[in-house]
Amino acid sequence: MSVIFADQALLPAGWATGVRVILRPDGRIGAVETDVQADPGDLSVAMLLPAPSNLHSHAFQRAMAGLTEHRGRGRDSFWTWRELMYRFTADLSPDDVQAITAQVQMEMLESGYAAVAEFHYLHHAPGGADYADIGEMSARVAAAAAETGIGLTHLPVLYAHGGAGGKPLEPAQGRFGCDLPRYEHLMASAARAIAALPSDCRLGIAPHSLRATTPDLLRAATTAFAGGPIHIHIAEQMREVRDVEAWLGAPPVAWLLDHLPVDTNWCLIHATHMTAPETEALAKSGAVAGLCPITEANLGDGIFPMEDFIRAGGTYGVGSDSNVRIALAEELRLLEYGQRLSQQSRAVICPEDASNGRTLYDAVLAGGSRALGRDAGAIAAGRLGDLLALDGDALALDGLVGDSILDAWLFAGDDHLVTDVWSAGRRKVRGGRHEAHERIETRYRATLRRLLAT
Repeated sequence: MSVIFADQALLPAGWATGVRVILRPDGRIGAVETDVQADPGDLSVAMLLPAPSNLHSHAFQRAMAGLTEHRGRGRDSFWTWRELMYRFTADLSPDDVQAITAQVQMEMLESGYAAVAEFHYLHHAPGGADYADIGEMSARVAAAAAETGIGLTHLPVLYAHGGAGGKPLEPAQGRFGCDLPRYEHLMASAARAIAALPSDCRLGIAPHSLRATTPDLLRAATTAFAGGPIHIHIAEQMREVRDVEAWLGAPPVAWLLDHLPVDTNWCLIHATHMTAPETEALAKSGAVAGLCPITEANLGDGIFPMEDFIRAGGTYGVGSDSNVRIALAEELRLLEYGQRLSQQSRAVICPEDASNGRTLYDAVLAGGSRALGRDAGAIAAGRLGDLLALDGDALALDGLVGDSILDAWLFAGDDHLVTDVWSAGRRKVRGGRHEAHERIETRYRATLRRLLAT
C-alpha cells in the first residue's frame, strides 16, 4: 500500500485541500481522506488530478512525425498523406513496432495520460502473409505496455476492403487485411498477449471504418466480440462521406446508428462531418466521440460540431491518433481553439459562469474512461489509481488554487508541468521523466535512424 498526500486535489465533488489518497496493491484507490495532514512516509505533491486516457492512437505513425510536410504537386490532403503512410509501413518489422510503441507510450505517460486505446492495424508481414504467430504485432504492442506500464486497451483492427462498396484491398494495404476467420485467429492471439499484462488492461475491437468493411461483416464482427470496447473511424473526410452515402444510401454516422446497436461501448473516431440530425443522434446514443485535434488539424480533416453535440448531451474524449505530437495540454487547448476560430467567439465549449479548463478536463476524463472500458477518471475509492501531479512551484501555476490551476495549465502552460504519473497505481513518471526513459529513447533513436536510412 502507498499513500499520496496532496496540498490540493480534484475530487468528484470538487477541489479539496489536505488530501490523502491511499492506493491498494491491486492498483485501485482504497480510500480518500480530506482536510488532514501528511503522515510520515506519505509521498507529498502540490496538485493532484485524475489522469486522462488517450482514446485513439496509431503508435507506429509516430516514426513519421515531421516527415510528411513537403508539399508535392497539386493539392495535398489526407489521401496524399495516406499514400506516404502506406509506403512507410512497407518494411516495418516487429522489433521496429515494439520500439516505436514503447517510445509513444512513454511520451504519453510523461505528458499526463495514464492509459491508451491502441487502434492497431499493422498486423501482417511485408506482402501480407501471416507471421508464425498471427498476433505477433499485437504481442509487440503488449510487450511495449509491459515495459512502460501504461494502461492498455488494445483494439486489433478489422480491415477487409480497400474502399466503400467492398473494393478489394490495394497492394499497400496487404499488411492490414483480414476476413472474419483470419480476424478471429488474430483476436485469439491478441487475447493471450493481453492476458499477460496487469488486470486493468483490456481487449476490444476496431472495425476500421465503413469503407474498410461491409454491413454483413460489421454485424458479424460486432456480434462475435460483443461486450467490450468497439471503436471505428467515421466521417473523417468529405470524400469518405460521399462514397459511403453513394454506396449505402446514408451518410456514415446516420447509417451506423440506424443499422447497429451503438451504445456506450462504442467510440466513433473523428465524426467530423455530420448533419445536425446525426450530431444529435450520436450524442443521444451514449457513444463517445473520439476527437484528435492535433492530428485532425495536421491532416486538414475539419472541425467537429461541438456546440450542437454538447447541447444534445454528448460525451467526448481525446486521442493523439497519428502521434505527430503527443501533448495532452495542447490537445485540449487546440480542441477549444478550433471551436473559437470556427465560431469567432471565446470559451465556446464551457457553459456560462464556468471554467474552460475544468469543463474540458472533466469531459475528457469521463469520455476517455468510457471509451477504454476503464474504471478510472476520478479520485474516488474503488477507482483505478490513474493519477497525475502538477508542479506547484512552476511559474505558470504559482499561487493558483482550484479551477484556475486547470485554466493555467491547459491554456498558458504545457506538459512540462506534469511531475508524476500513476497508471492503476503504478508510479511510472517521477520528476517529469519516465523511469525507463533513457533505455526506451535509445532504442527508438536506433530504430528511427535505421528507418530513415532505408
